[in-house]
Amino acid sequence: MIWKQDQSLEFMNRFQKNSLAGHLGIDLVEIGADFLVATMPVDQRTKQPLGLLHGGASAALIESLGGMAGWLCLNDPNSSSVVGIEINANHLRSAKKGMVIGIVRPVKVGRRMQVWTVDIKQGEKLLCTGRLTNMVVRK
Repeated sequence: MIWKQDQSLEFMNRFQKNSLAGHLGIDLVEIGADFLVATMPVDQRTKQPLGLLHGGASAALIESLGGMAGWLCLNDPNSSSVVGIEINANHLRSAKKGMVIGIVRPVKVGRRMQVWTVDIKQGEKLLCTGRLTNMVVRK
């Protein structure tokens, strides 16, 4: 297991409730040994005017999952934090309704920098794949 923080799904979801992730309905649903899984609805909060999942909502899911994963890897969250410094997203397919699932996995988790990959799916269909780079900073 790569996580250094022992947090429950309930804590993590409550922690992000009053943030963009909470506003978009992002809900962490699984913490694995080296991955996190979250869901996000495709609804009026996350669609663009043509009725498709907004690319910015997908980017927000990538940043939210990568941020949560990065925080869970911190040795001491009282003295350091993680901030996203680069995000990239390739939008491969669209979604009009339902729920999407984001899965974050580490590429590299270092002392000062972390790189995470996130795949966003609806069923078996890959909608978006992205990468987030976090910097570990002192508080």
